[in-house]
Amino acid sequence: MSIEEILDLEQLEMNLYRGLSPQVGWQRVFGGQVIGQALVAAARTVEGRGAHSLHAYFMREGDPAVPIIYEVDRIRDGKSFATRRVVAIQHGAAIFSMSVSFQVDEPGLDHQIEMPKVPPPEDLPSEAELQALYIDKATEGVRKYWERPRPIELRPVDLRHFLSRDKLDPAQLVWVRATGALPDDPNIHRAVLAYASDMTLLDTVLLRHGLSWADGHTTGASLDHAMWFHRPFRADRWLLYAQDSPVAVGARGLARGEVFTAEGDLVVSVVQEGLIRTVP
Repeated sequence: MSIEEILDLEQLEMNLYRGLSPQVGWQRVFGGQVIGQALVAAARTVEGRGAHSLHAYFMREGDPAVPIIYEVDRIRDGKSFATRRVVAIQHGAAIFSMSVSFQVDEPGLDHQIEMPKVPPPEDLPSEAELQALYIDKATEGVRKYWERPRPIELRPVDLRHFLSRDKLDPAQLVWVRATGALPDDPNIHRAVLAYASDMTLLDTVLLRHGLSWADGHTTGASLDHAMWFHRPFRADRWLLYAQDSPVAVGARGLARGEVFTAEGDLVVSVVQEGLIRTVP
């Protein structure tokens, strides 16, 4: 299933939408899917403004076997800003809520941090090449992850955490893009990157401890997720996702991300806190 099909919603009534999950056989719905679909639902109720920030909370595991209902509350429509609240519902209960703020384009101050110096994605192995080179050395969990088809292509700059359990600095750099061409609608590109932003981010917390979601000793889930959209971008072109984790404590880990275009423009900032538990 393409990323456009995953994020496409059926309108049931005014402010009410239905989305499906492609993860047949998965235990729970991928968090990035819910963020992306909720953003699509909110954007369909706004005209003349683009999303500039979202703040979301995960409350229950999503069931991939049934549709998700998205209810949009049109909280405010001002001259420059519009605010929406989206609640995702399954089995009669809220599983997720998100506030989104939209703004008209306007001029203002402009500065940014520099993009990290990294090899371009064309100089890094593709996912198919990674599978051919390293799949025999990878753990069973990582092997299943690589073999699963995804609508987002990833090209990590450093592969050490895939192949060992060494304790590394809690930071990583990953090139990301949609696997197919997307239409020009900026709302689609924001939603696709919202989907992709939940991939690999909490992994950054595990690097410091030499852990992996696939090792059988680590479980976790996203608790909240925030994004700020700074500049226009295309999610079907390579974007560098620079991630780090400043702290983990109390079974919770915090991870941050900055997304750059290949030309060096900082286009999106991301912060996520996740529940992370370890067992013997």
